[in-house]
Amino acid sequence: MSLFGVPFVAAGSVGTIPAANISEREHLQPQLAISTVIFALRPKEDGKLGLWLPLVKRVREPFLNLWALPGGPLRADESLEGAARRNLQETTGIEPAYLEQLYAFGGLQRAQHKDVGAHRVVSIVYWALVRDSDFPEDFEARHNVEWHPAEPADGCPEELAFDHREIVDYALWRLRNKVEYGQAGYHFLGELFTLAQLREVHEAVLNKTLDKANFRRDMLASNTLEETDLFQSGGRHRPPKLFKYTGPRGLGSPSRSTT
Repeated sequence: MSLFGVPFVAAGSVGTIPAANISEREHLQPQLAISTVIFALRPKEDGKLGLWLPLVKRVREPFLNLWALPGGPLRADESLEGAARRNLQETTGIEPAYLEQLYAFGGLQRAQHKDVGAHRVVSIVYWALVRDSDFPEDFEARHNVEWHPAEPADGCPEELAFDHREIVDYALWRLRNKVEYGQAGYHFLGELFTLAQLREVHEAVLNKTLDKANFRRDMLASNTLEETDLFQSGGRHRPPKLFKYTGPRGLGSPSRSTT
């Protein structure tokens, strides 16, 4: 099964929902949970930049000792974004300047576990692209929180708690469909950057090498970059010019929920 071309893990891989529980759900109020996908650029083993995300190791059932996205339940007195920011700050200490709703995952057949019970759980997922300045100084010392590559091919665990692998895969798909417009470069690099820095971001997100000349041509024709009179400081050679991103700041709002 796939969602917009993103492969989905079979429900049976982490436990299916008993038929009795599905019937029981008709009389139970759905529970609402908040999760957050945080992408950052960090060096991989080969030295090249890659996409990483913080994961939290679960200390109780269900999915004891599996890695999960930062998140938790929604409190009655807080907004959705407020809950996302609170959960993120409490678990990782990260306080991104920009946080956006990615998607609502609420399918009746979402991967479940025997200890979850009969309640249907709807997850509102937020996401953000963060820079080093967004990380707390004590991040590496936080208990049960670690950086992981975003994809199993680069070292991320094949199995995450609940259906969080599916959620990460969908976030990757969304990000890779947005990177061509320059938003990712803006969020990872800031207001000003060189074309070489922007290309490095695109290569990390897409996980492939890009032709320098073609990339420069495509970016200059995108109408989302403005050449400035500023130059990058430092270096032995002629300093490259800095460009400013002028396109939309958002990563794109979700259009519908999963089923």
